[in-house]
Amino acid sequence: MSERTDGRTGIENLRTVADYQFGAGAGEALFPADASQTIKRTASGRPQQVLSDAGRIVSFGTDGRFTLGVEGGRRLVSALESPVYRVVVDDESEPFVRDGKNVFAKFVLEVDAGIRPGDEVAVVHERGDVIAVGRAELAAEGIRDFETGMAVKVRSGVPAGESR
Repeated sequence: MSERTDGRTGIENLRTVADYQFGAGAGEALFPADASQTIKRTASGRPQQVLSDAGRIVSFGTDGRFTLGVEGGRRLVSALESPVYRVVVDDESEPFVRDGKNVFAKFVLEVDAGIRPGDEVAVVHERGDVIAVGRAELAAEGIRDFETGMAVKVRSGVPAGESR
């Protein structure tokens, strides 16, 4: 079941969850009032995914948290101050991350100090392009300090040439 968003869809509740998970302003960034978006629901009516013409914004897990789609990562990065919910990588790892490979700590240039294991993050190239989204596997201190270990389990990469 899916529906276009309007005043009766519960989009305000989704904005509240986004503000709680990602910080003030994230709800409006992910689900702007003037944007065309569709909510896919389960048979019981629970929101499952929010989609836009540009792609998947978020999926809504049974745990009550969002998992980011690439479009959701782009929207967060454009709305929230750097480096909030970002892991910044260099040229060396960019092609691998774009291909959906995980981010390793030794290739991270910058990380939001508030990131905890399990947080949803956008992986950003040092130029500022979102190149992937995924789940942090380490806390920010570990990502900064470790020379080995997986920093982000990448869910979706952005193939080269698709950046915007």
